[in-house]
Amino acid sequence: MKHAGFLFGLIVLIALGTLVIASESGEKAKASIWTFENEELGKVPKDWEITETNGNEKLAAWKVVEMDGAPSGEKAFVLTETKNVKRTYNLAIAKKTCYKDLTIDLKVKSMTGEEDQGGGPIWRAKDKDNYYIARWNPLEDNFRVYYVKDSNRTQIASANVKTDTSKWHDIKIVMVGNMITASFDDKIVIKLEDSTFTEAGMVGLWTKADAATAFDDLKVK
Repeated sequence: MKHAGFLFGLIVLIALGTLVIASESGEKAKASIWTFENEELGKVPKDWEITETNGNEKLAAWKVVEMDGAPSGEKAFVLTETKNVKRTYNLAIAKKTCYKDLTIDLKVKSMTGEEDQGGGPIWRAKDKDNYYIARWNPLEDNFRVYYVKDSNRTQIASANVKTDTSKWHDIKIVMVGNMITASFDDKIVIKLEDSTFTEAGMVGLWTKADAATAFDDLKVK
């Protein structure tokens, strides 16, 4: 009966659109899932913070919206408007997350942007100025991994990726110790070692400058 009760609670949490699984001993969360299906339209999900790196006091607008074809159902979390340019990075950070070794799986759809498009996840984030980032940019036909340290971005790997911008695409990141493996649409495109950030940190979402992008079905474990 104990297991049946746990399973029922798990099903309910998945239906709500945000799932956090923790051990019975009360240890830190082992997995998190955001489908955004039960989040209020026009709002930022609970416990998420909207911020930016190298900001110009033009904070981007992020909100949950109804979206045809959203991978998880009918809603997605979208950066709907940004007037930022150049070195300003738009961030949505899940403030209560804390992961070191992890797997991130995320659906991304590029919307608009003249200077930049696309985006991706951040992880091991200490704050808005220190984190790893993996991002897809369809304007450049590439997928890259960077670290941002003290607000300065450094590229550590790049791969050529040319694909259909009208469709949703999958980004998967696995980091164990100092080894990073990055996949795009189920194909490993980058493997590298980096020790810039060695401690656990938050996860979140990222775009650059004027890139407006939709995100959905975020899983972290």
